Amino acid sequence: MIVGMSSYSLANAIHSGEMSILDVMDWTKAQGGEHIEIVPIGYTLTDNNDLVQDIREKASGLELGLSNYAIGAEFLSGNNKDFQREIDRVKKEVDIANTLGVKRMRHDISFKPPNEASIEQFDRDLPKIVEACQEIADYAKQYEIVTSIENHGFYLQGSDRVNLIIKKVNRSNFGLTLDIGNFLCVDEDPYCAIQKCLDNTTMLHVKDFYVRQATTYSPGEGWFTSMGGKYLRGAITGHGDIDLRAILQVIKDSDYDSYVSIEFEGMEECKKASHISLQNVQNILNQL
Repeated sequence: MIVGMSSYSLANAIHSGEMSILDVMDWTKAQGGEHIEIVPIGYTLTDNNDLVQDIREKASGLELGLSNYAIGAEFLSGNNKDFQREIDRVKKEVDIANTLGVKRMRHDISFKPPNEASIEQFDRDLPKIVEACQEIADYAKQYEIVTSIENHGFYLQGSDRVNLIIKKVNRSNFGLTLDIGNFLCVDEDPYCAIQKCLDNTTMLHVKDFYVRQATTYSPGEGWFTSMGGKYLRGAITGHGDIDLRAILQVIKDSDYDSYVSIEFEGMEECKKASHISLQNVQNILNQL
């Protein structure tokens, strides 16, 4: 497996102006990362071809892989014109992915709050979800780019939902950016859910969470609640409550042997936390 960093992990440093995306690439290489995932948070590549070219040239100079381009999208708000307009916008992001030289691209579909995330709503939305994913995957095929969705948020999240979308989209260049921690947001056991999704996985996010039961008092700042009311907080990878060793063993024993992207979203200082997270994952994989 090829272990590296999501630029999202350094989002706080990017937002503050301490680092640019090019600085993050230098930093990732210095930490021993083998690739970087480009997540345009704190910067944008849309209508910014100079930065796209700078990233590509920087990666080449560093001999740092560009693994994935991950963007936001929202297909399920508005009318049919809005739906097609968003598909067309995402196609332009596919063009950017091609200019970057990546062969993987994750796009979102929709985010709904827990009170709107029922299985009945999912069933009503499924035809539109499938249509959007098919059209974007078909467009990306000309570039030999594999598109994907991710299990995150509260709506398009659990293993059964994402696997059903992938089955119905039925495109050879469409799959799942599998985040090992996010299943906790819908109270699904990560160890079990990951095994159900590995056959569809095209990109892997490794993150960690602290977990407290819903019956405990509110832990305060930095925590959010799962669908079932458990308290969750982002952790340095390897410091939280996810059984990282067992999960990485299952992944290593599977056919997946591609990019592993560290995704830190905790309260600690992001550079130190991301460094420790990367070291921990590398150490565990070397020991397995």
